[in-house]
Amino acid sequence: MGTAIKMTSIRLDTKLADEAVRALGAKSRSEAVHIALREMVTLKKFKELMSKHGGKLKFEAYDK
Repeated sequence: MGTAIKMTSIRLDTKLADEAVRALGAKSRSEAVHIALREMVTLKKFKELMSKHGGKLKFEAYDK
């Protein structure tokens, strides 16, 4: 699956965006927004899985 990149214009709280850059270790505001969006999508999917399967899954550790 390729990455679709399209230019868009949004209004950002620049102080918050700059804080996100520092907190995420991003190189730019755009990169910080991309990281944050990926994290939110991942979190949403995780929450949906936990809601559906929480308490029903078993994880077994093994020694190598």
